[in-house]
Amino acid sequence: MDRSLPLLIIGLVFGGGIGFTVAAANGITLGGHDHADPAHHGNHALADTAGSHDHSTLLSMAADASAPSLAVHAMRDPASGWNLHVITENFTFSPQNASRDHVPGEGHAHVYINGVKLGRFYGPWVHLDNLPEGEVTVEVTLNANDHRPLAVSGVPLAEIVRIVN
Repeated sequence: MDRSLPLLIIGLVFGGGIGFTVAAANGITLGGHDHADPAHHGNHALADTAGSHDHSTLLSMAADASAPSLAVHAMRDPASGWNLHVITENFTFSPQNASRDHVPGEGHAHVYINGVKLGRFYGPWVHLDNLPEGEVTVEVTLNANDHRPLAVSGVPLAEIVRIVN
């Protein structure tokens, strides 16, 4: 009787188990990043699709002349999908500082489609394609370099637009 198939299956099961055990012991997860990395600041309250960062602790600032602001407009793209314009004041998109320490007035945007994070964006324009049919809720948040959501006087810098696709 040929034993190669049963031996292959046994090898895959034990090899995979040992591999996962070694990876877990070294802080590496299926998300593909090392949780021991200081860039993650040790706080993983909410997961994002590109890794885990602290998305639960608001970084609130005073409502003064230097406070950032956010407005969002969605317009149908003539070719396909939608174009989302993320308009900010007193805020600079800073991809070079992503996952680093907070710098006042810097960061990135998170875009959510029907409550599911689409991704992290580093500029004022986002093209949305392949959206579900019907009414779609698009939420944009401004986040610090260290991924904490920004707020002014405790109110998150977040805007929601609803589009009908």
